[in-house]
Amino acid sequence: MQRRPLGDSGISVSRLCLGTMTFGEQNSEADAHAQLERALDAGIDFIDTAEMYPVPPRAETQGRTEAYIGSWLKRRGRRDDIVLASKVAGPGRNMDYLRGGPRLDRQHIRTALEESLARLNTDYLDLYQLHWPERGANYFGKLDYRHQDEPDITPLEETLTALKEQVDAGRIRAIGLSNETAWGTMKCLQLAERLGLPRVVSVQNPYSLLNRSYEIGLAEVSHRENVGLLAYSPLAFGVLSGKYLDGMKPEGARLTLFDRFQRYTSARAEEATRAYVDIARRFDLDPAQMALAFVNSRPFLTSNIIGATTLEQLERNLASEQLSLSDEVIEAIETVHQRLPNPSP
Repeated sequence: MQRRPLGDSGISVSRLCLGTMTFGEQNSEADAHAQLERALDAGIDFIDTAEMYPVPPRAETQGRTEAYIGSWLKRRGRRDDIVLASKVAGPGRNMDYLRGGPRLDRQHIRTALEESLARLNTDYLDLYQLHWPERGANYFGKLDYRHQDEPDITPLEETLTALKEQVDAGRIRAIGLSNETAWGTMKCLQLAERLGLPRVVSVQNPYSLLNRSYEIGLAEVSHRENVGLLAYSPLAFGVLSGKYLDGMKPEGARLTLFDRFQRYTSARAEEATRAYVDIARRFDLDPAQMALAFVNSRPFLTSNIIGATTLEQLERNLASEQLSLSDEVIEAIETVHQRLPNPSP
């Protein structure tokens, strides 16, 4: 398993990261523990979660993912063997059940972190991320920025200062962003330098063959500022495996159960998916492994967040670590991308 530095934090992480947002919804506690054990056996030491997980978010299940990881840590011990990341939720998204409506101010961050640490059975996180900004920006399926009045948002200075307090207290080793833009990332870096605040070390954003929007601005930030990508949805919720083509609805699959991720199944996305699956078959490759290997190959990547609902799926995803795509495969992928760029932002 290749390893990559997590920005300038002094922490290194496995190139594949185990995503956990199905724990507590599609996966039982026993399933979760089995996936965690298999991931560690394969050389993955980077585990990503969030206070709002599992997905889809519901008041009845909120925090269950962290609790499953916490019960595994309590049983297994050896906390220092893993790099553990979680996230604090921003406002909106119909989550009033989280502290009356989550914010990114000092009190919310402190409370959210304390509750996550309790569920996870640990006294520190290696990486703590802002799940999405308070301000309006082009994330969660938006490519176009449209300004709107924002009279009541927490200033970034307050958010970063609140995180510094937790870093100084030893509860957080490093901080990161998620669903963030190039402007937001650079603003955080600017404030850190000017005010002596923690420097963000990563940006967790969507990145896949169906959504390469990270390359438009953030890839250069990653390169020049040493703030790497933690790629989520690298299989576009399983779409890039080809299992949903031609109207297929596999039993128990995420997009069969939930309809909240329709951006991955538009007519244009299906056309692009079919083209990528055809490339994989032409070169005798597994479509999902090819899609993951493409993400693994990106120079701005720190870690690729893989998720699975079965151990069989996890095994196939793990195999992408050993797959190197030929120049011919990359050229074929780029040809499709030029014709059908970013159908699922």
